[in-house]
Amino acid sequence: MDREYETVIGLEVHVELATRTKIFCGCSTAFGAAPNAHTCPVCTGMPGALPVLNRKVLEHAVAVGLATHCEITRYCKFDRKNYFYPDNPQNYQISQLYLPICRNGYVEIGTSQGTKKVGIHEIHMEEDAGKLLHDDWEDVSLVDYNRSGVPLIEIVSEPDMRSAQEVIAYLEKLRLIIRYLGASDCKLQEGSMRADVNLSVRKVGAKEYGIRTEMKNLGSFRAISRAIEGECKRQIDLLESGERVIQETRRWDETKETSYAMRSKEDARDYRYFPDPDLVPVRISDAFLEEIAGRQPEFRTEKMQRYKTEFDIPDYDIEIITSSRHMADLFEETVACGAAPKKVSNWLMVETLRLLKEKGLDPEDIRFSPAHLASLIALAESRVINSTVAKEVFEVLFEEDVDPESYVEEKGLKMVSNESALLETVKEVLAANPKSVEDYRGGKEKAMGFLVGQTMKAMKGKADPGAVGKLLKELL
Repeated sequence: MDREYETVIGLEVHVELATRTKIFCGCSTAFGAAPNAHTCPVCTGMPGALPVLNRKVLEHAVAVGLATHCEITRYCKFDRKNYFYPDNPQNYQISQLYLPICRNGYVEIGTSQGTKKVGIHEIHMEEDAGKLLHDDWEDVSLVDYNRSGVPLIEIVSEPDMRSAQEVIAYLEKLRLIIRYLGASDCKLQEGSMRADVNLSVRKVGAKEYGIRTEMKNLGSFRAISRAIEGECKRQIDLLESGERVIQETRRWDETKETSYAMRSKEDARDYRYFPDPDLVPVRISDAFLEEIAGRQPEFRTEKMQRYKTEFDIPDYDIEIITSSRHMADLFEETVACGAAPKKVSNWLMVETLRLLKEKGLDPEDIRFSPAHLASLIALAESRVINSTVAKEVFEVLFEEDVDPESYVEEKGLKMVSNESALLETVKEVLAANPKSVEDYRGGKEKAMGFLVGQTMKAMKGKADPGAVGKLLKELL
């Protein structure tokens, strides 16, 4: 970044809400169905079909607004945003321009200079469009209306961010808040959270904003960072060479790591907005607002403070566990089942995170129950099974949520407690490995590790390594 210039960035974040049905009809929002399977006269824009607002959409929108310190618009309406495109069946989108549901909020982010507030201009409810599928082989385009009418909220920030780092911090904070609320899974890779970046540059100290561009097709945090860096450089190069920046919408090409112009940037008047005549106004009562406020969860900041006093676990563990509400709930419920907090933390921080990474999953994808994790910890702590077996059982638990107690019994995985059987095996191992016995007696400590390993192998992993080591030392 040229030190003579500063970047001015605002975001438009589209979030797909976690409802079972669409915003204005009863069609399913389930992902992955056959093309056009989840459609009806309303979401395909048939003449005379009348939309009806899904109450759950309103609840999610208000919850996000409250969590981001917004003013809730007590009387709001829907508007028609007119544009013609094949995946937009009505030739207009139902959105909110004049009276959005939430306004004038903010979120706090951490920066290298400390805490910073990023203003939220508004949050409005709207419907998603369909999806175009281009078949180059047949030279045709097909349209799938399953996504048409899926509920969205659009979160429009103020132009308060000055770097890619601040943008990513803002998006991560938004995603965390929305996931804690259960309003969306916010998966960028699946399109349930999408961000358009509005960016301009200006000389440091200048009061006026520069000409902004909007960048689309940003499907990951990496793409967003690269697009911001690339667009910033492009605009500075234009200004330095005496040219001017054109207000336009640009598309980011992740493969080539460059952007190209799509179309001139539209203003609100280009869409010819007017109030939707088919939808009644929304009036928010005191009782409704109190109901939504009463459902707000304990958010991460409060949860972290409570964990510091309630559970004897390190700050690093607290930070990781509370980064997902699902993992935090799993931690607390497992502790409530009787497991020690640090033991639960260890299983989540080590084995759980390892398997999530290996399988490319999010913490929200964890499916095993707290009771079963507590049961596994109890089996390991009471030395019914050793640590190696416990890890093997956990892998099955992670995949299938088996009852560890029944599984260990069924598979015969309990540690051998019969001392005579263990003594017999240790004697056989010593007899079969005279060289290692000689090495150990000659002062080579590594030989002990080999002999323990051979004994564990002979016992099929069902012995206590500590007991094996103690017995070997006694016999040697």
